[in-house]
Amino acid sequence: MKIIDGICYADDMRMDLAINEITLLRTGVFLVTFSTGEKRVFDARCLKGPVFAPLADEAILNNAKVAHGVITWNNEEIDVAPEKVYKESQAYDGMAI
Repeated sequence: MKIIDGICYADDMRMDLAINEITLLRTGVFLVTFSTGEKRVFDARCLKGPVFAPLADEAILNNAKVAHGVITWNNEEIDVAPEKVYKESQAYDGMAI
C-alpha cells in the first residue's frame, strides 16, 4: 500500500505509465499502446464490480477511449488505471488476434 498526495493506492504503481492508444480487436478486447511504447492485449471483460456493471452492455464496452492516459468508457464516467491494464494484459507478439 502507498499513500501519495493523500490518496491510498492498493499496490505499487508506476507514476510514468500511461496509455497512449487503444484499438478494438474484438468485443471487449483491446490492443493497448503504453507510454513506454509497449503493446499489450487487454480483455476489459475481466473488470468486475459495481462500477464496471455498465460494461455488460457491449455498446458501452466496445466504445472505449483514452483520456488523460487511462482507458475510459461512458463519457469518462468509468475508467481503469494503466497499471491495472498492464497487470491484466498479455504481451502482444505482433500476430493477428
